[in-house]
Amino acid sequence: MSTDREIIQRSLDQPQAFAELFDRHAATIGGYAARRVGQDAGEDVLSETFLVAFSRRRAFDAEWETALPWLYGIASRLIRKHRAREAQLLRAAGHAKTREDHVSDGGLDTAGERLDAQSGARILAPRIARLAARDRDTLLLYAWGDLSYEEVAQALGVPVGTVRSRMNRARRLLDPDRVARSQRARQDEGGEIDGQVAARA
Repeated sequence: MSTDREIIQRSLDQPQAFAELFDRHAATIGGYAARRVGQDAGEDVLSETFLVAFSRRRAFDAEWETALPWLYGIASRLIRKHRAREAQLLRAAGHAKTREDHVSDGGLDTAGERLDAQSGARILAPRIARLAARDRDTLLLYAWGDLSYEEVAQALGVPVGTVRSRMNRARRLLDPDRVARSQRARQDEGGEIDGQVAARA
């Protein structure tokens, strides 16, 4: 099976070969765009993403075998045009959430955790909508695009350190009680509990 890099390189002389890249990644990019801006706008973003990718295929970084981060980056820039609609959808998702109690375990604390669109995303949707666009892009590429920090960095054209900073900022804004919980946990592990243990001994 050809890699994305090989398909793109082949398409430079055989433009019709680029259709293989569309067939391979359209469902993934289209699904991501639909979650961000809704089905109708998502289809527009999908079409525009591959049109832009085709016209810029000579600029693809041949060090990467997969084109997904590159395609996500193009899609994210196009999605910014639909930002107001995206924020509206996220707020609507927040209003649609059930009244079930939500117990947070720290949100995105571990690298393997991903935001689930049908549960956690509904609860966090209003907070996600309030994030700065660059932080929201970073978070959703990681969570919904299932990209690594390095791939998010490639998609957005920023250093990995910037991705880490944006993710940390997003964590704080999405879970404002996290700092308080961490402080309470440190207190519980500190002198107060030691004192009680000492008293029992």
